[in-house]
Amino acid sequence: MTTKPNIPKGTRDFSPAEMVKRNYIFNTIRGVFHRFGFQQIETPSMENLSTLMGKYGEEGDKLLFKIQNSGDFCRDVTDEDLLSRNPLKLASKFCEKGLRYDLTVPFARYVVMHREELTLPFKRYQIQPVWRADRPQKGRYREFYQCDADVVGSDSLLNEVELTQMLDAVFSQFGIRVAIKMNNRKILSGIAEFIGEADKIIDITVAIDKLDKIGIDNVNAELAEKGVTPEAIAKLQPIIMLQGSNTEKLQELSRILADSEIGMRGVTECQYILGITDQLSLNNMVELDLTLARGLNYYTGAIFEVKALNAQMGSISGGGRYDNLTGVFGMGGLSGVGISFGADRIYDVLNQLGLYPAEVADTTKILFVNFGEKESMFALKAMQQLRQAGINVEIYPDCTKMKKQMSYANAKNIPYVAIIGEEELNQGKIMLKDMNTGQQQLLTTDEVLAQILRNTY
Repeated sequence: MTTKPNIPKGTRDFSPAEMVKRNYIFNTIRGVFHRFGFQQIETPSMENLSTLMGKYGEEGDKLLFKIQNSGDFCRDVTDEDLLSRNPLKLASKFCEKGLRYDLTVPFARYVVMHREELTLPFKRYQIQPVWRADRPQKGRYREFYQCDADVVGSDSLLNEVELTQMLDAVFSQFGIRVAIKMNNRKILSGIAEFIGEADKIIDITVAIDKLDKIGIDNVNAELAEKGVTPEAIAKLQPIIMLQGSNTEKLQELSRILADSEIGMRGVTECQYILGITDQLSLNNMVELDLTLARGLNYYTGAIFEVKALNAQMGSISGGGRYDNLTGVFGMGGLSGVGISFGADRIYDVLNQLGLYPAEVADTTKILFVNFGEKESMFALKAMQQLRQAGINVEIYPDCTKMKKQMSYANAKNIPYVAIIGEEELNQGKIMLKDMNTGQQQLLTTDEVLAQILRNTY
């Protein structure tokens, strides 16, 4: 008995109907990127591990998919290495490349390699898959698409303002009500100073970043495990749980962080960004959320995360400012800021909420029935005219029973069927059947075109 094939956990196949929906997502996001002046690039699926390792923190490094070297991958491995059973040490011997974890680090590598070709500030976008060796669960996949937009070579906070507008524009177009949450890593550094644990800023941000998943008690337990004192934890909790309006939170932070230079810089940056976005009449709320940490180590300024308000799903977009990412590749002093849309989670949210426009499901607009060679020749000429006008049209390839051809149209949700029999052929016309109403009209090709255009736009 043949074993039925399957796919790796955390990956998915997508049918033609599903791909229509996914392309709607990609095209919507791409359209917003273009309107804000971003240009597209692509980078390889695999990068050298030296490019990827150490950029995402200890937890991120564990989630990198590593690619085994081709050929004699054991040539540099000793018996001692094998007997040690140390996976990280063995991976360093077996693997030189890995699948990209995100699009930001490869982008930083791209900027350094192509610096002489770029006009700064450089506004780029990428829509490509990424891979993470994570435990698959609802809304969390091992292979998924990211849609990134980044600006490098500019310190201006207007970039953060425009990225906030882009987040609002994309989700407004999708019809998804969201909360755009914002914080600042400088504020988090200032808080770490205030509680007397400045040297534990990474441990603090990694723990806080899990708050939604594990709750405040487990966050406190993790902080204690990392050596944060009980006194510091007690001072931290009321700060990150501050309530009130954005203005009230910033006023309280200004009081708490008055003696922290870096903390006050973060407060000032948030005041600027929120002050402008408040005047732009966005469709979605922008909220200062002090529990937002984003665990990736490379963020240095404003950070963003987007949550759908009416769907059960984790964050569906995020990003932030990274001032020194290109420095690890030998190019210091080049600031960047960007956002990333999680296309797979957006896909699931749109499915949950039933927000796909009806026309998205329409691929082929008209199916021409095949009654034989003469009729097909007439149909091919009519189809050529319709396609030139931008209408999606196909002909059933085999001359077979009418019932079978109509079943094909129904299965593909094709809204119109064009019938050309002997009588239609003699008149040089087409019998156009509306599959929704059952109504039939005898029309010329020009009249068919006008009818379809009238009902489409």
